[in-house]
Amino acid sequence: MNLPNKLTLLRIILVPIFMFFLLFNPAGEATVYTRYLAVAVFTMAAITDGLDGYIARKQNLVTRFGKFIDPLADKLLISAALVALVDMGEISSWAAIIIIGREFAITGLRVVAASDGIVISASKLGKYKTTLQIIAIIAIIINLPYSLALIWLAVLLTIISGLDYLWKGREVIMPNVKENNDAEKKND
Repeated sequence: MNLPNKLTLLRIILVPIFMFFLLFNPAGEATVYTRYLAVAVFTMAAITDGLDGYIARKQNLVTRFGKFIDPLADKLLISAALVALVDMGEISSWAAIIIIGREFAITGLRVVAASDGIVISASKLGKYKTTLQIIAIIAIIINLPYSLALIWLAVLLTIISGLDYLWKGREVIMPNVKENNDAEKKND
Protein backbone atom coordinates (compact mmCIF):
# COMPACT_ATOMS: atom_id res chain seq x y z
CA MET A 1 0.00 0.00 0.00
CA ASN A 2 1.43 3.36 -1.00
CA LEU A 3 1.79 6.48 1.17
CA PRO A 4 -1.21 8.40 -0.25
CA ASN A 5 -3.52 5.45 0.46
CA LYS A 6 -2.09 5.11 3.98
CA LEU A 7 -2.81 8.81 4.58
CA THR A 8 -6.38 8.31 3.34
CA LEU A 9 -6.86 5.36 5.69
CA LEU A 10 -5.42 7.46 8.51
CA ARG A 11 -8.12 10.06 7.79
CA ILE A 12 -10.79 7.38 8.19
CA ILE A 13 -9.21 6.16 11.45
CA LEU A 14 -9.13 9.74 12.76
CA VAL A 15 -12.90 10.20 12.30
CA PRO A 16 -13.99 8.22 15.40
CA ILE A 17 -11.16 9.79 17.42
CA PHE A 18 -12.39 13.23 16.39
CA MET A 19 -15.96 12.23 17.29
CA PHE A 20 -14.82 10.91 20.66
CA PHE A 21 -13.21 14.20 21.66
CA LEU A 22 -16.07 16.27 20.30
CA LEU A 23 -18.95 14.30 21.79
CA PHE A 24 -17.69 12.37 24.78
CA ASN A 25 -17.64 13.98 28.17
CA PRO A 26 -18.89 12.37 31.37
CA ALA A 27 -20.35 15.73 32.43
CA GLY A 28 -22.53 15.70 29.33
CA GLU A 29 -21.04 18.62 27.42
CA ALA A 30 -17.82 19.04 25.50
CA THR A 31 -15.29 21.16 27.35
CA VAL A 32 -13.01 23.77 25.84
CA TYR A 33 -10.16 21.25 26.07
CA THR A 34 -12.02 18.41 24.37
CA ARG A 35 -13.17 20.83 21.66
CA TYR A 36 -9.56 21.87 20.99
CA LEU A 37 -8.47 18.23 20.93
CA ALA A 38 -11.29 17.53 18.48
CA VAL A 39 -10.16 20.44 16.30
CA ALA A 40 -6.57 19.19 16.39
CA VAL A 41 -7.64 15.72 15.21
CA PHE A 42 -10.05 17.17 12.63
CA THR A 43 -7.33 19.48 11.29
CA MET A 44 -4.85 16.61 11.06
CA ALA A 45 -7.43 14.59 9.12
CA ALA A 46 -8.20 17.55 6.85
CA ILE A 47 -4.50 18.02 6.11
CA THR A 48 -4.23 14.39 5.02
CA ASP A 49 -6.97 15.16 2.49
CA GLY A 50 -4.79 17.60 0.59
CA LEU A 51 -1.55 15.80 1.24
CA ASP A 52 -2.59 12.37 -0.06
CA GLY A 53 -3.77 13.78 -3.39
CA TYR A 54 -0.70 15.96 -3.79
CA ILE A 55 1.68 13.06 -3.15
CA ALA A 56 -0.30 10.70 -5.38
CA ARG A 57 -0.19 13.11 -8.33
CA LYS A 58 3.38 14.32 -7.74
CA GLN A 59 4.87 10.82 -7.41
CA ASN A 60 2.49 9.17 -9.90
CA LEU A 61 0.98 6.96 -7.19
CA VAL A 62 -2.67 7.30 -8.22
CA THR A 63 -4.39 3.95 -7.73
CA ARG A 64 -7.87 2.58 -8.32
CA PHE A 65 -8.18 2.00 -4.56
CA GLY A 66 -7.16 5.60 -3.90
CA LYS A 67 -9.71 6.93 -6.39
CA PHE A 68 -12.38 4.97 -4.53
CA ILE A 69 -11.39 5.49 -0.89
CA ASP A 70 -10.24 9.14 -0.95
CA PRO A 71 -13.61 10.73 -1.74
CA LEU A 72 -15.27 8.31 0.69
CA ALA A 73 -12.89 9.37 3.47
CA ASP A 74 -13.55 13.05 2.71
CA LYS A 75 -17.31 12.62 2.89
CA LEU A 76 -17.04 10.54 6.06
CA LEU A 77 -15.00 13.23 7.82
CA ILE A 78 -17.25 16.15 6.84
CA SER A 79 -20.49 14.21 7.40
CA ALA A 80 -19.40 13.00 10.83
CA ALA A 81 -18.52 16.55 11.86
CA LEU A 82 -21.83 17.94 10.61
CA VAL A 83 -23.91 15.23 12.26
CA ALA A 84 -22.06 15.77 15.55
CA LEU A 85 -22.60 19.53 15.35
CA VAL A 86 -26.32 19.05 14.70
CA ASP A 87 -26.47 16.63 17.65
CA MET A 88 -24.77 19.24 19.83
CA GLY A 89 -27.23 21.91 18.70
CA GLU A 90 -24.43 23.95 17.12
CA ILE A 91 -25.75 24.04 13.55
CA SER A 92 -29.07 23.69 11.78
CA SER A 93 -29.99 20.29 10.45
CA TRP A 94 -30.83 22.10 7.19
CA ALA A 95 -27.20 23.08 6.70
CA ALA A 96 -26.05 19.53 7.36
CA ILE A 97 -28.61 17.88 5.09
CA ILE A 98 -27.88 20.26 2.21
CA ILE A 99 -24.15 19.60 2.45
CA ILE A 100 -24.46 15.84 2.97
CA GLY A 101 -27.18 15.54 0.32
CA ARG A 102 -25.00 17.32 -2.23
CA GLU A 103 -22.13 14.96 -1.43
CA PHE A 104 -24.33 11.89 -2.03
CA ALA A 105 -25.76 13.36 -5.25
CA ILE A 106 -22.41 14.27 -6.75
CA THR A 107 -20.80 11.00 -5.68
CA GLY A 108 -23.68 9.16 -7.35
CA LEU A 109 -23.24 11.25 -10.49
CA ARG A 110 -19.54 10.49 -10.60
CA VAL A 111 -20.16 6.76 -10.13
CA VAL A 112 -22.69 6.68 -12.98
CA ALA A 113 -20.37 8.74 -15.17
CA ALA A 114 -17.45 6.43 -14.40
CA SER A 115 -19.55 3.41 -15.35
CA ASP A 116 -20.01 5.09 -18.76
CA GLY A 117 -16.28 5.76 -19.01
CA ILE A 118 -16.71 9.47 -18.25
CA VAL A 119 -14.51 11.12 -15.65
CA ILE A 120 -15.91 14.13 -13.82
CA SER A 121 -12.80 15.55 -12.21
CA ALA A 122 -12.75 17.57 -9.03
CA SER A 123 -13.25 21.23 -9.80
CA LYS A 124 -11.72 24.29 -8.19
CA LEU A 125 -15.19 25.15 -6.86
CA GLY A 126 -15.35 21.73 -5.22
CA LYS A 127 -11.96 22.27 -3.61
CA TYR A 128 -12.99 25.74 -2.38
CA LYS A 129 -16.20 24.25 -1.04
CA THR A 130 -14.34 21.63 0.94
CA THR A 131 -11.89 24.21 2.30
CA LEU A 132 -14.72 26.51 3.40
CA GLN A 133 -16.57 23.60 5.02
CA ILE A 134 -13.44 22.67 6.99
CA ILE A 135 -12.88 26.26 8.10
CA ALA A 136 -16.55 26.64 9.10
CA ILE A 137 -16.56 23.38 11.07
CA ILE A 138 -13.41 24.37 12.96
CA ALA A 139 -14.81 27.85 13.65
CA ILE A 140 -18.04 26.41 15.03
CA ILE A 141 -16.28 23.86 17.23
CA ILE A 142 -14.12 26.52 18.88
CA ASN A 143 -16.94 29.09 18.92
CA LEU A 144 -15.32 31.76 16.78
CA PRO A 145 -17.38 34.87 16.02
CA TYR A 146 -19.41 34.65 12.81
CA SER A 147 -18.91 30.90 12.61
CA LEU A 148 -22.59 30.34 11.77
CA ALA A 149 -22.24 32.78 8.88
CA LEU A 150 -19.33 30.68 7.66
CA ILE A 151 -21.39 27.50 7.66
CA TRP A 152 -24.11 29.21 5.62
CA LEU A 153 -21.49 30.50 3.19
CA ALA A 154 -20.24 26.91 2.97
CA VAL A 155 -23.82 25.79 2.26
CA LEU A 156 -24.11 28.38 -0.51
CA LEU A 157 -20.79 27.33 -2.07
CA THR A 158 -21.84 23.69 -1.68
CA ILE A 159 -24.98 24.39 -3.71
CA ILE A 160 -23.08 26.37 -6.36
CA SER A 161 -20.38 23.72 -6.76
CA GLY A 162 -23.06 21.01 -6.84
CA LEU A 163 -24.83 22.81 -9.67
CA ASP A 164 -21.49 23.14 -11.45
CA TYR A 165 -20.94 19.37 -11.22
CA LEU A 166 -24.51 18.70 -12.40
CA TRP A 167 -23.92 20.97 -15.39
CA LYS A 168 -20.68 19.15 -16.22
CA GLY A 169 -22.46 15.81 -15.86
CA ARG A 170 -25.68 16.77 -17.65
CA GLU A 171 -24.99 14.30 -20.45
CA VAL A 172 -24.78 11.52 -17.88
CA ILE A 173 -28.02 12.59 -16.19
CA MET A 174 -29.93 13.26 -19.39
CA PRO A 175 -28.22 11.41 -22.25
CA ASN A 176 -30.91 12.59 -24.68
CA VAL A 177 -29.70 16.17 -24.25
CA LYS A 178 -26.45 15.38 -26.07
CA GLU A 179 -28.26 13.41 -28.77
CA ASN A 180 -30.74 16.27 -29.32
CA ASN A 181 -27.92 18.84 -29.42
CA ASP A 182 -25.98 16.70 -31.90
CA ALA A 183 -29.11 16.28 -34.07
CA GLU A 184 -29.77 20.04 -34.02
CA LYS A 185 -26.18 20.77 -35.08
CA LYS A 186 -26.53 18.35 -38.03
CA ASN A 187 -29.73 20.07 -39.16
CA ASP A 188 -28.09 23.52 -39.12
